[in-house]
Amino acid sequence: MPGTEDRNPDTLDLDRLDALGVCARLHREDQRAVAAVGAVLPDVARAAAAVADTFACGGRLFYVGAGTSGRLGVLDASELPPTFGLDPEQARGIIAGGPAALLRAAEGAEDDAAQGAADMRLAGVSPGDACVAIAASGRTPYVLGAAGEARRAGAATVGVLCNPGAPLAAAVDIAVVADTGPEAVLGSTRLKAGTATKLVLNMISTTAMILTGRVYTNLMVDMRASNEKLRARAANMVALAVGCAPDRASELLAMAGGEVKTAIVMGLAGTGAPEARERLAAGAGRVRAAL
Repeated sequence: MPGTEDRNPDTLDLDRLDALGVCARLHREDQRAVAAVGAVLPDVARAAAAVADTFACGGRLFYVGAGTSGRLGVLDASELPPTFGLDPEQARGIIAGGPAALLRAAEGAEDDAAQGAADMRLAGVSPGDACVAIAASGRTPYVLGAAGEARRAGAATVGVLCNPGAPLAAAVDIAVVADTGPEAVLGSTRLKAGTATKLVLNMISTTAMILTGRVYTNLMVDMRASNEKLRARAANMVALAVGCAPDRASELLAMAGGEVKTAIVMGLAGTGAPEARERLAAGAGRVRAAL
């Protein structure tokens, strides 16, 4: 029985607590999730570097999981294009049971290892890609089947799990095992295990984006300004990076066709948009290299 299915001795009285007492107990357990991730940071870093290498070479990232794990993978994949300007084809979340399982649980789908492998083949996983397989228990058949297929195809494989010694750890190239222990409510891995998983996925993808030049200082300079709020954010980032007034930042952005990176290089290097783009291309898209 995985540790996430053990009974938690510190929460046996949950049903006797008032609302604040329950929240306080859950909060205390959440601190353990953060500590569990902190204990495996070197493994998270290895995973992030592997994903960064995949993106740098034009490969794709596949997240695969079932239930909560699958939903967290789909969430992370969906956030990379608007936040960091990643091509949507380069990040994809695959969940047991298909897209419908995002809204309505399809718990039986997680038991089908063959379907996990088939879904990865259908996605066209290949050498140069990366697969992040997510399963709190580390033994979900669908996820094991998908990870095995990705590895056979020559993709880099990462496992994100919360149970030491589980099969997934041995089925991947890099295992990130955040040992969160028993849940506050027995078996409800959307709690601590889900929190730890979200932290790990955030770290892997954000670190990969930083390593591939999509962040300058702490600004997400490849973001897509697709609405009024984001256009204001883009102008603010240019103003902060260049050290100029908001009006000048908006002017630079307009001349750059809305490209935050280009506007920053224009402002800092005193160039026009064509030269700024040439500098960025020569510097592999990195603002510091372009300067």
